[in-house]
This record gives sequence, C-alpha cells and structure tokens, in this order.
Amino acid sequence: MSDPEVTLAPSSVAESSIEPPHNNQNHQSTTTTFTIWPLSQRTRDAVINRLIETLSTPSILSKRYGTLSSEESSTVAVQIEDEAFAAASAASEEDGIEILQLYSNVISKRMLETVKARSTTPFAAVDNDISASDDTHSSSEESVTIAPESGA
Repeated sequence: MSDPEVTLAPSSVAESSIEPPHNNQNHQSTTTTFTIWPLSQRTRDAVINRLIETLSTPSILSKRYGTLSSEESSTVAVQIEDEAFAAASAASEEDGIEILQLYSNVISKRMLETVKARSTTPFAAVDNDISASDDTHSSSEESVTIAPESGA
C-alpha cells in the first residue's frame, strides 16, 4: 500500500482560497477553497457547546466565580456567541485571522463579564463553597494592626 499523493497548490493561489472538490467527475481540478471567515454553523455550534460546558461544569473559572445551571449557561452561551459573531462580522474588511482573533477575544471578554457579574449575587458564593463572611473576615485580618502599649 502506498500513501496517497499530495499535491500542493502553486504559490500564485490567493492566501486562503482553495476550492472544495466538485462532484463533477469530468472536472479534474485539485484546487480547494479554504476560508477562515465566516464560520460555518457547525463551528459556531461547537463554540456554543464549549461555552456551555465551561460555564456549567467545574473548572478554574468556576472555582473563582461559580458555575451556572445548564439552562442558564445555554442561554448565556448563545448570547455571547451571537455578540461575538456580530462584532467580528462588522469588521469584515480585516484579514480572516484577525477577524477570528476578534471573535475569540469578544467571547473571552463577555464570558468573564458574565461570570464576574453573576458572582456578585449572594447565591454565587454558595457555588464556590465560600461564604461572604469568610471572604471579608480574611480581608479584614490583613488590615488589622496592633499598636504597642505605652507607658507600662
């Protein structure tokens, strides 16, 4: 058995323009188109599913800010991804890699904003197994100073 032959596209082909193979059997072109942006619906769904998992299961993020319920994380994940996609699509004059980076940055920023805003609510502390009094108690211990006794 031999490995399949790999043909590289000539360097004159545009940076990310490789066409998908056609179903036409008479067409012998090996040129394929590969575009980074816009994302396929399948990719967007995968991003949403990963956001849901990150927001609703134990992780480094949840240790600090708590987890969201599956229902809440689904709603939030769709909103975050929609905002990121809209922001990245508005910047369509940029290179595909730059648009993808913008999309990723918006998702990260919105996810952090969401969990930080949620962690200020009283029930978020319960998710972290930390009570609000424990947190303020440790902070006040750091700021206490003891003055030396005088004149004894």
